[in-house]
Amino acid sequence: MGITSSLVLLAVVWFMVFFVVLPLRLTTQGEAGDVVPGTHKSAPADPQLKRKARITTVWALLIWAVLAGVIWSGLITVQDYDWADRLGDTWQR
Repeated sequence: MGITSSLVLLAVVWFMVFFVVLPLRLTTQGEAGDVVPGTHKSAPADPQLKRKARITTVWALLIWAVLAGVIWSGLITVQDYDWADRLGDTWQR
């Protein structure tokens, strides 16, 4: 795995974790009782995006380190998923 694919994997993991973290501890404007005119009641009252981005970064780096370690170690390869034997013996790392 090269540097570009490592960064792409990190970006994908980061956004997946971010979308999981976003709704955690969310207080809507309807629950807070302070609905800003022109917005929905379900809009966040205080989204705390900086805090959630920091939490996301920590968890994403941990998950990415595990995934990258498995890929770099060769524990799982593309040939492990070649059930139809389409790659044959010609494919190499």
